[in-house]
Amino acid sequence: MLKSKTRWIVRKSDQQLVKTLETELKITPLVASLLINRGLDTVDSARYFLFGKEQFHDPYLLKGMDIAVNRIREAIAKQEPILIFGDYDADGVSSTTVLMVTLRELGANVQFYIPNRFTEGYGPNESAFRRAAESGIKLIITVDTGISAVNEAAIAKEMGLDLIITDHHEPGPILPEALAIIHPKLPDSIYPFRELAGVGVAFKLAHALYGKVPEHLLEIAVIGTIADLVSLKDENRLIAKKGLERLKVTANKGLKAILKVSGVEQQSITEETIGFTLAPRINAVGRLEDAGMAVELLLTDDPYEAETLAQEMDELNKTRQSIVNSITLEAIEEVEKNYPIQSNSVLVIGKEGWNAGVVGIVASRLVEKFYRPTIVLSFDQEKGIAKGSARSIAGFDLFKNLSTCRDILPHFGGHPMAAGMTLNLEHVSELRSRLNNLANEQLLAEDFVPVTLLDHQINIEEINLDALDELNLLAPFGMDNPKPKVLINNVQISTMRKIGSEQNHLKVLVNENGANLDGIGFGLGKLYDHISPASKISLIGELAINEWNNIRKPQIFIQDVAVESWQLFDHRGVKRIHSLAHTIPIENRKYIIFNKEQLNKIDPALSNEAILIQDEMDAKAFDSHQANVVLVDFPPSKNLLCHLFNGKQPARIYAYFYKESSDFFSTMPTRDHFKWFYAFLLKKGPIDIARHGDEIAKHRGWSTETVTFMSKVFSELGFVTINNGFITLNKQSQKHDLTDSITYQTKQAQFALERDLLFSSFQQLKSWFDQVIEESVTIEEAIK
Repeated sequence: MLKSKTRWIVRKSDQQLVKTLETELKITPLVASLLINRGLDTVDSARYFLFGKEQFHDPYLLKGMDIAVNRIREAIAKQEPILIFGDYDADGVSSTTVLMVTLRELGANVQFYIPNRFTEGYGPNESAFRRAAESGIKLIITVDTGISAVNEAAIAKEMGLDLIITDHHEPGPILPEALAIIHPKLPDSIYPFRELAGVGVAFKLAHALYGKVPEHLLEIAVIGTIADLVSLKDENRLIAKKGLERLKVTANKGLKAILKVSGVEQQSITEETIGFTLAPRINAVGRLEDAGMAVELLLTDDPYEAETLAQEMDELNKTRQSIVNSITLEAIEEVEKNYPIQSNSVLVIGKEGWNAGVVGIVASRLVEKFYRPTIVLSFDQEKGIAKGSARSIAGFDLFKNLSTCRDILPHFGGHPMAAGMTLNLEHVSELRSRLNNLANEQLLAEDFVPVTLLDHQINIEEINLDALDELNLLAPFGMDNPKPKVLINNVQISTMRKIGSEQNHLKVLVNENGANLDGIGFGLGKLYDHISPASKISLIGELAINEWNNIRKPQIFIQDVAVESWQLFDHRGVKRIHSLAHTIPIENRKYIIFNKEQLNKIDPALSNEAILIQDEMDAKAFDSHQANVVLVDFPPSKNLLCHLFNGKQPARIYAYFYKESSDFFSTMPTRDHFKWFYAFLLKKGPIDIARHGDEIAKHRGWSTETVTFMSKVFSELGFVTINNGFITLNKQSQKHDLTDSITYQTKQAQFALERDLLFSSFQQLKSWFDQVIEESVTIEEAIK
């Protein structure tokens, strides 16, 4: 048995709908199921998603758009200085860039400002607004921020600044008093799509200002749209699809430079290029220094400047990775030492010196490890404040729950699954207490077990190149349109091995009904020691096409593995049992010893952990259910093993079966052996067996032990008398079968026991244990 890391839940699709889509759209059942799972359960909606010529919505459907456009055009006409006030993440950087390009091209007198994460924190702030007013700014446009800036909006009005807010974060109960608020989630919004990223809102403003869709800005808009993990449906899907295509042929000097330094070929760009290459490097700048550098990269027309900035951003990203790794280790230690998950439904931790720019990533790492809503804070003892980021789990709405703590959260904002905040140090304990109480009211025990939602259970024979090519019709993948994950259930392992320079990846070939599929599990190499090659395994992961030397074939990127049945691990012949310890789970591990005297020869360290089984009563009392049982030494009988496991369903059995010496390869005399020896004694008369036993054995090609054994059997049966080493035939003895001899029975039983347990094949041993565990047969001692 091997437990999966998460709870696997396969989404159920209405099979009648699947058949309808399959027939009407000429698609595979797999793609039909995926569409239905994404809520595209009508022929029209599915056809539009796959093949439709999507149109952008009218930007003027956004409330306040006409006011904003008129004021901006007025500022352009009068050459009034305009300030774009952005945010320091990838969404904020791309939002700022979109409006900077737009207003420059429309002839505006425009500049941008992104607050410093460390000295100013998130969102608009009074000092920045006052400096803007003093420098002559007349109009401020926020992008990807501002919906919570109630106080700052009032200050702007007081100073005579016109403020236009464009944002997509959750609106609070009180909205800022601004000239215009462009936001798809306003309570009275009639905009058809509510899930735009910050850059999506900025793009809509650009759309209105140009009077047409600014296609050339899609390569920037796609960055924030994918990086901010918004729903990739409707308009976001359109931005993503068109933006990725434009990225592949972009002439933007900054983008080309950052792609080059990252080792990315433009034609190979996908949504993952943004998620794992572009966005981390853009975010790294805002996390460690001034995010303005990233905007300058995207705006520059100077190839040398672009190359320099790209190199600097790449180095900052490497530094960021190192800092994140270091803080993560400290944070894990903090949780385990002071805030264990057994008593904390929400983790709220912090420390002085932790970089406030990366605590969001650390929070994500902790959610991944502990699966608890997590807030990670950076403490500033001098100012008495804590700044941090939060990440959540399914079922716990961060924004909603943090909103109940507004009295101790002067600055916070975000989404149901992520948030940022600033609070006084003295309120950290109170925040922890409140959130834990809320979580305890809202979450059940099962909510703390990670869930993996699977789109489809699929048979290997269904996986072919045509089906995988068709999957690409659903791309680009992201929020609400995740990369499809499938379950392949209970299949045979053809081959399995560790790969990689550190042997930390798992490579398998699985088969089902004659069909084969390659699988690769990055970082799953450690599972190799926990999967018996004879086991049937279940895999979940993402299907893909492996292209190598112009050969294309299906494969699965394995994300998790499970084995539902008990497993046998064959370690017979291994000389040192302690070398196996790292492969045996500590949880419910039970070492079984049948002969206490053997422990010192095998491994004295086991003496405190080993369980001694001496008789049938001990064996019956032993609880092997769901245990990882190690059979350390050789049992005296099969019956003892039967009582250990009969009907008890262990998780795993590790067969070590240490035996100091074996009888299996010594001669087991046949009836012909005994017949010759009897005739020899009849002919030669009394013989000094102690003196001539070696000669007899040598003459027949036997061992001396064979002669001694047969002599003892004859003695027990009354065929001979042995006195002072002389063996004499009893001519008047009664007739007996060899099996009447205890010595013969014992030898035969030991021989059979070693044959069946020590020298059987893996499959023979596994089949025998299967029978015992399933109680399908009764195994008796092989004494005949």
